[in-house]
Amino acid sequence: MNTVIVIGGGASGLVAAAAAAEAGAKAVLLEKNSACGKKLNITGKGRGNITNTADADAFVEAFGKNGRFLYSAFSVYFRDELLRDLKALGVDTVTERGGRIFPAAQKASVVTGALVRRCSAAGVRIRTGTKALSIDVSDGRVRGVGVFGGVMRCDAAVVATGGLSYPATGSTGDGYGFARAAGHTVTALRPSLCGIVCREKWPASVSGLTLKNVTCSLLDAGGKAIASETGELLFTHKGVSGPVILTLSGRVADSSGPLRLSIDLKPWLTRQELEEEFRREFTGKGRLRSWLDKHLPRSLAGLMPDLSGVSDRPLSSVTSADRRALADAVKGLTLTVASLCPMEEAIITRGGVVLGEINPGTMESKRVGGLYFCGEVLDIDARTGGYNLQAAFSTGYVAGVSAARLRQEGPAE
Repeated sequence: MNTVIVIGGGASGLVAAAAAAEAGAKAVLLEKNSACGKKLNITGKGRGNITNTADADAFVEAFGKNGRFLYSAFSVYFRDELLRDLKALGVDTVTERGGRIFPAAQKASVVTGALVRRCSAAGVRIRTGTKALSIDVSDGRVRGVGVFGGVMRCDAAVVATGGLSYPATGSTGDGYGFARAAGHTVTALRPSLCGIVCREKWPASVSGLTLKNVTCSLLDAGGKAIASETGELLFTHKGVSGPVILTLSGRVADSSGPLRLSIDLKPWLTRQELEEEFRREFTGKGRLRSWLDKHLPRSLAGLMPDLSGVSDRPLSSVTSADRRALADAVKGLTLTVASLCPMEEAIITRGGVVLGEINPGTMESKRVGGLYFCGEVLDIDARTGGYNLQAAFSTGYVAGVSAARLRQEGPAE
């Protein structure tokens, strides 16, 4: 019987430990916090967006250029297997807008509780308040895991420590150190799925304002759109956030040059249609500010004179040049990207252990026998919608089963 030590009691670690035990291993789960699943409990704003109804190809696409690495794991353990297992543990689910799947109880903590029960039922020894300090390697193989007081011997170790985002939950990047010590390459680590800090100060005056069904484009130094998303945007005291911004943040993390954001407040109208609407309606009595108040959120309408350069005046005195300036502001409200919000505010870490050094069919290291990686510590990250958690569950399951079967089937090639 293999002894498998799983380091980290989050989404991927809980599944890895349970899978290892169910596959016949003696599984030990080390969690440095006082309880498992601290970060899992806050996912989806505490509601737990655990997966999505999208098919495997759409999932892979959501992860960008590194997504193909996940095909093998998804072929073994994907959404249907996850929902089956959660159902058996008493967790019903519901599907919401965009194919997002949540626990019916609307609490991520019920998923954590179910996974902990699964581990216990499988015989996993869960040791909370236990921090892994190192991975003992000799002759190219894992021999144990160092903890305060000595080394716990094992046949395989699964690194499921998460990334750097939300460090208050225990995600402090320990796994990257383990990977480097084992000879692995770790790519640059940046915040992702986070808000954007802008140079302009005016967003602070409308902080908390949410705009729905707007198109936000990320522009390079030459004004070319390198990415666009349509959906919900939120103004913050530092800049912008919301679903469209979270998705674009990954492209910001990958870019080195100056960037701007262009917000189209009325993407369902062409520029020509908008100017024609202005021409028809800017007649007769009434003032421009009153018209803007009816067509834009009041707080944003109040900023339009400064943002467009067109001051409040009678509608009948609005010129064609004024109409063009207003159209510029409505179809291309521009902000300058200063930076991403700090890692402490990011949902996920972009970057991680280089995938070419990991066997995608087993999650085993190609550098050290018996060493496995799963979840956010790997160089995989996707947009919001349940994709990242599903990848954690899938890679965790494959790592756990593979670690349990290591002696019978041999190490990865």
